[in-house]
Amino acid sequence: MRPETLNTFASYSRKTFLADLFAGVTVAMVALPLSLAIAIASGAGPDKGLVTAIVAGFLISALGGSKVQIGGPTGAFIVVVYGVIAAHGYDGLVTATLMAGIILAVAGYLRIGNLVAYVPEPVINGFTIGIALIIATSQLKDLLGLQTGAVPADFLPKIEVLWAARSSLNGPALGIGLLTMLLIIVFRKAAPRLPGLIVAVALTSAFAVWAGSVDTITSRFGDLPRTLPLPHLPDLSVGKLRELLPSAFTIAFLAGIESLLSAMVADRMIGAKHRPNAEVAAQGFANIASSLFGGLPATGAIARTATNVRAGGQTPVAGMIHAVTIMVVMFVAAPLAGRMAMPALAGLLILTAWNMSEPGKWRHYMAAPMADRLLLLLTLTLTVLADLTTAIGVGTALGLALRLRRNKVPPASWDTPDR
Repeated sequence: MRPETLNTFASYSRKTFLADLFAGVTVAMVALPLSLAIAIASGAGPDKGLVTAIVAGFLISALGGSKVQIGGPTGAFIVVVYGVIAAHGYDGLVTATLMAGIILAVAGYLRIGNLVAYVPEPVINGFTIGIALIIATSQLKDLLGLQTGAVPADFLPKIEVLWAARSSLNGPALGIGLLTMLLIIVFRKAAPRLPGLIVAVALTSAFAVWAGSVDTITSRFGDLPRTLPLPHLPDLSVGKLRELLPSAFTIAFLAGIESLLSAMVADRMIGAKHRPNAEVAAQGFANIASSLFGGLPATGAIARTATNVRAGGQTPVAGMIHAVTIMVVMFVAAPLAGRMAMPALAGLLILTAWNMSEPGKWRHYMAAPMADRLLLLLTLTLTVLADLTTAIGVGTALGLALRLRRNKVPPASWDTPDR
């Protein structure tokens, strides 16, 4: 349960700090627009994404068991958060996040982190692709500039509403969204160590502000705050806790899985080994703190962690610097961040969803045994058409049954995804 930071400072040097400083600032420039976009797509205010990246992002690095893990709000949570807010309101989400944090902290101290190895790989792949599909469709309204009013949360009714509004297509919005995606891809190929993501969003948002034909964060949500909110306890009545317990377990499970997968990817990139139980406990404390500040659920972010490694991050200090950098931007440049164009953020999230689904692995998935393919497709379908809790529960139960039937299954081979 020993945090990695305690090992870091024993031999920390000026050279290491400079490497962490560069990596931390670089990751912050990637995390800033992502945090805003994820919060908006989740049905929350954009400020909630900043609060989560600052508070939870700092604690995940400070208390975690990985050298280079970067935490904050992630795309995997959009579906869950949107559903909880729709059913219980934002206050309900904050309470569920607090409960999930407690569950994770207890799980870490009970050393349950090692159990992630028992979740079948087809289940993880299936719900990841399903979440990516839901995220992408949720951004079509802003990408296309459609005038629809409220969009249903369920997948099929959402597609019907979007199709019915096709005549309101906004050409400039679509152009800005597509250009943002193209620039992100170009910058990623040409300068992978630099924060091309925020440069792409800034360039297209500047054009959108000049053209004045599409929504920005400020025009839709008002000015971003320039300070952190004061911490406070959410509603902890017995009835509310009982009502939100299933959502809390879903958030805790997803946070644990996502963070440990991210830490495993980081281990392969830097040739290290994380402490899974310390990592799970850190996710717990980070989510508790995020809820006290009114933030969103948080977990280790695979793409941001990979960016940290590629930018030269060597210790958890890089992750803490990333959180502090976002806080500084919030304090001094909130009005500028508020000018980010909604179609640009939609393009960013659609590209994130595409990368999250790992299309390069689809051929491998289809070459897997028939039982694994059916399990992946079942989990994907349940994720999209039912809900994530059902998908994970049914998929994991069937996957474990298949594992017992086979008696011996080789360990999953993980490489570096760009989720």
